[in-house]
Amino acid sequence: MSEKISAEEMEEIREGFQKVDLDSNGYICASELGDLFREVGCPLPGYQIRELLQRLDRDKDSHIDLDEFTAIFIEMKDDRMAQGFRKALNKKEGIVAIGGTSEISSEGTQHSISEQERFAFANYINSSLEKDPDCKHVLPINPNTGDLFKALADGIVLCKLINLSVPDTIDERTINKKKLTAFTTQENLNLALNSASAIGCQVVNIGAQDLKEGKPHLVLGLLWQIIKIGLFANIELSRNEAIAALLEEGESLEELMKLSPEELLLRWANFHLKKVGVTISNFSGDIKDSKAYFHLLEQIAPDGSKEDVPPVEIDMTGLYEKNLTKRADCMLTQADHLGCRQFVTATDVVTGNAKLNMAFVATLFNKHPALTKPENQDWFLESETREERTFRNWMNSLGVRPHVHHIYGDLQDAMVILQLYERIKVPVDWDNRVNHPPFKVAGGGHLKKIENCNYAVELGKNKAGFSLVGIGGQDLYDGNATLTLALVWQLMRRYTLNVLEDLGHGEVAGDDLIISWVNKTLAEAGKSSSIKSFKDKSIGTSIPVLDLIDAIQPQSVNFELVKNESLSDEDKLSNAKYAISMARKIGAKVYALPEDLVEVNPKMVMTIFACLMGRGMKRA
Repeated sequence: MSEKISAEEMEEIREGFQKVDLDSNGYICASELGDLFREVGCPLPGYQIRELLQRLDRDKDSHIDLDEFTAIFIEMKDDRMAQGFRKALNKKEGIVAIGGTSEISSEGTQHSISEQERFAFANYINSSLEKDPDCKHVLPINPNTGDLFKALADGIVLCKLINLSVPDTIDERTINKKKLTAFTTQENLNLALNSASAIGCQVVNIGAQDLKEGKPHLVLGLLWQIIKIGLFANIELSRNEAIAALLEEGESLEELMKLSPEELLLRWANFHLKKVGVTISNFSGDIKDSKAYFHLLEQIAPDGSKEDVPPVEIDMTGLYEKNLTKRADCMLTQADHLGCRQFVTATDVVTGNAKLNMAFVATLFNKHPALTKPENQDWFLESETREERTFRNWMNSLGVRPHVHHIYGDLQDAMVILQLYERIKVPVDWDNRVNHPPFKVAGGGHLKKIENCNYAVELGKNKAGFSLVGIGGQDLYDGNATLTLALVWQLMRRYTLNVLEDLGHGEVAGDDLIISWVNKTLAEAGKSSSIKSFKDKSIGTSIPVLDLIDAIQPQSVNFELVKNESLSDEDKLSNAKYAISMARKIGAKVYALPEDLVEVNPKMVMTIFACLMGRGMKRA
């Protein structure tokens, strides 16, 4: 954990590893290294290949795994031989090498840009937003050029994509759509970035200027995060109970719920493929010959048994085509009959592009899951609460690893909680006090996880000064909802207040200071609203929030859109949606939801006012 790797760097590393690992067995061997250099026109003699392999092979098992590959990448900047390796990677087909120049994003580094992704995302946007009148000024995007980056530069398409993935995230009334200036474009990009953060995208290294200039590696990384959130939204047991059909013998519902969407997708594909005696273990090497895809399409195609769903016949003759690219093309023609020809070309299938193939399989799942909820099973599945979702999105936006899908299952080993302590400036002794994954059951893995949880509680009590009465490490390990959320809330609160303290030159921030600042700012701007506490009933109208936004950035709020007399619940929600989006538009990174304002949830209300105070202090 001593060397920090950003999400975009990790993506580049994985991409590079996949390009060299031709048989997708999870390891790189000497022959694959030799093939790479030959393919890019820089053949190396055998002794140099062996020397490079020895340098890269840390544990001396004659092949390189992803961890070793990652360690190599970190050292590459100053090493001549390693730089040659990186140059070879960048020349490999479908990759364009560019230099990063954003001050926020690793200055002067070189990034691998997948032309396949650019092509796929442009086509996805074209098909998803083709009927949206607000996007006709940039659609259709030519997928074969860099037009994608120009099309996203004014923020409108990005805002629309976010709403496509998580409906109602952005209040459309806050998007600037006509006669855009540099300032109104900046507002749109703020709105898009802060809203992307609120739905769980990691945007730490991305600024509005990067999007305006169309920095390819940053734009593609953000696009993939937004699209993936939408694709994976229903690949979750609490939202789609038919997923219970994927339960394996002896497995509990709780265990199934802990699987990530990627793991569930693989489980789903194999559930159907096993009927014809086929299994896959990844969406890269195992699907390159299209055989698994042909069988999967045949299994999930509607058979006419459901009303209003006509049967679809899958033509399997393409399976016997010897040329793999032509075979993949035949398969995609059949996928088109199911309305699922999206994200991948025949080349993407044959080269085993893991990211795009996973998106293709997610599309198949979303349109034709072909699952039936098991009968005679009586269970009660609790959906994720609003609070849980807000906390989960906040954690993910900070780039914790692993990505948090199921809040209690993914915090069970405390690794994410310990990363959050680092984010709030509480030092973590990674070398001496933390047990690192993988946690093997045979090696007492559960005890190692509990030790981590005990350390997380100890840090909270002794170093962070949290109130953790009655909370023990076992509670985190067991996924005790109330006690786990009590710790996560204190982490989020401290993170929010730290931002204010940094801006206020170390002045200790707390509720009283925030309330006092809010009322002073409102009064100085001549506003009539004020708040007594974060439980003040007037907050339910959102008017104090909108007044404060207008005080921070004068004339930003269109008060003609604000309801202010004898408000119905619908009126209150309309005001709240407008207020949350306006806060994000002026540059406040708000994670709370409109319902938190309407219901006057004091915890989330505090974070809204604290984020606005941070934005206001930047102005001063």
